[in-house]
Amino acid sequence: MSAVRPKKHLGQHFLKDLNIAKQIADGLTRHGGYDKVLEIGPGTGMLTQFLLQNEGETSVIELDRDSVAYLKQHFPQLEGRIIEGDFLKLNMEDYFPGQFAVIGNFPYNISSQIFFKVLDLKQQVPEVVCMLQKEVADRLISPPGNKTYGILSVFLQAYYDLEYLFTVPPNVFNPPPKVNSAVIRLKRNKRVSLDCDEVLFRRVVKAGFQMRRKTLRNALKPINLPEELNGEKVLDQRAETLSVDQYVELTNLITSCRE
Repeated sequence: MSAVRPKKHLGQHFLKDLNIAKQIADGLTRHGGYDKVLEIGPGTGMLTQFLLQNEGETSVIELDRDSVAYLKQHFPQLEGRIIEGDFLKLNMEDYFPGQFAVIGNFPYNISSQIFFKVLDLKQQVPEVVCMLQKEVADRLISPPGNKTYGILSVFLQAYYDLEYLFTVPPNVFNPPPKVNSAVIRLKRNKRVSLDCDEVLFRRVVKAGFQMRRKTLRNALKPINLPEELNGEKVLDQRAETLSVDQYVELTNLITSCRE
């Protein structure tokens, strides 16, 4: 099979720079001691070729049938380790009962959904190295107090240490995107679970950021805050100013007042 054409509806932008592909592959630190790696959306294998040179067992998951056919033809060493399907829809425990790292050039249009799926798999995924839209990368690694700090920043930083690795210009892709890209690394921290009601934690964070210009006192009205909390100074702050630990404290405060 000859070259695969990138498909706009799949958000495909194929990397064509070997040096950058190698840098991404080398971004894996083996944090957590895993021996399996899953590449999401390998396309024509620009990154895959370097992953196969590294230690450990590499598998790939690809939705595009043309890309799957290309990979089968050009990477026979992947036999039995090409998963044809949608990472967002498949039960990854059927393929990886133990720990595995995630790596890939994430499609811009579904990168946030991929991270939410990773969070669901956080006990299995000790490390993620990925390329995504720079604006999204900046938002994810942003600390509290920044305007770019948001819902996914809080959720990811609760369980992972995030690191910005390098910026990637548009001209190294086919077709070139209209924005810069960035490569970031996520390494699982030691937090097994949050010391609070995690369902309520998510509700509090989402409600706070959905009206981020308002104080938490007003933004959290939809979740019916107990009247006992009216005097709490933390409610005079905006959502973007609270750290993960402060959100945990606020969640526990709400829980204790409801009991």
